Amino acid sequence: MDYLALICTVALLGGGLYWFVCVLGPAEVKGKRAVNLSGGSITAEKVQDNYNQYWSFFRRPKEIEKTESVPDFVDTFYNLVTDIYEWGWGQSFHFSPSIPGKSDRDSTRLHEEMAVDLISVSPNQKILDVGCGVGGPMRAIAAHSRAKVVGITINEYQVNRAKLHNKKAGLDSLCDVVCGNFLQMPFEDNSFDGAYSIEATCHAPKLEEVYAEVYRVLKPGALYVSYEWVTTDKFNGDDAEQVDVIQGIERGDALPGLRSYADIAETARKVGFEVVREKDLALPPSNPWWTRLKMGRVAYWRNHIVVTVLAALGIAPKGTVDVHDMLVKTADYLSRGGDTGIFSPMYMILCRKPHGSSHDPSSS
Repeated sequence: MDYLALICTVALLGGGLYWFVCVLGPAEVKGKRAVNLSGGSITAEKVQDNYNQYWSFFRRPKEIEKTESVPDFVDTFYNLVTDIYEWGWGQSFHFSPSIPGKSDRDSTRLHEEMAVDLISVSPNQKILDVGCGVGGPMRAIAAHSRAKVVGITINEYQVNRAKLHNKKAGLDSLCDVVCGNFLQMPFEDNSFDGAYSIEATCHAPKLEEVYAEVYRVLKPGALYVSYEWVTTDKFNGDDAEQVDVIQGIERGDALPGLRSYADIAETARKVGFEVVREKDLALPPSNPWWTRLKMGRVAYWRNHIVVTVLAALGIAPKGTVDVHDMLVKTADYLSRGGDTGIFSPMYMILCRKPHGSSHDPSSS
């Protein structure tokens, strides 16, 4: 009888562990599982060293203000966090306002579909995803609009993940991904019918440089929409607590420095865009975008236990625990930024490249 009880107990514990790690852990059915966490393109034995290297950038703040330093900085970050993002959050690495009666997944999809609706593209037209990650938004946008989407990301591991997901979703005929720097894109002038970026251009040391590249590759008359990470009019640079929150967001998300909402339209006009519309999508009547972060705190700590166990067993690379701990702390800074209203991850700007611009072949 005691032997039978022991067998049942072991089976129950084993089943519970499997559910905890393999079923409860993944953010999406087709996303990453905890037992498959890696360091992206970084070999397992070098994850800890690369994590330390990432933090070394912040000990030399002037380095991350240099255009030539940013690709390595951002590439290192996304090698470290991509699998954890997929496992704990999903395939769309961004926020969205919570919508009553809608799941987080549906709210995210609607936020993405709004972007392509704003740029008014037709089926089979070619549009650009500036900073596409593993392609969650790309697939939602391609399925919704039937436009052909080309994404660019600095991280080779994300390129491979995105292509895998595109094929699994049956959207590889509409979605393509290239590895490259969005400050120096490998595309011809006047080659896209529209473009969007969703919480991606915040990684650029100078917004003007990425906007100028988007402007260059767009056809005259085409529209570009971007959801920008910004400090709002409530941010006070003399308030030490507010500064700490903003710097916490910057350190935990590989940002050279957050911009003020007031700088966005000015920068777009500087490179030649006509500003059609701008709006902070986080403001009421939108529901708080950070609700999901707060509701996920139990899950964060559950996941942290899982990562710690897997790292101790040698299944997850050494250094994964430190990376996950960094992201948990960053989630708190983001929530505080949302609660106080000093930060928004979705300041929307809609721009048009004028007809007859300097990159218009008809004007040459």
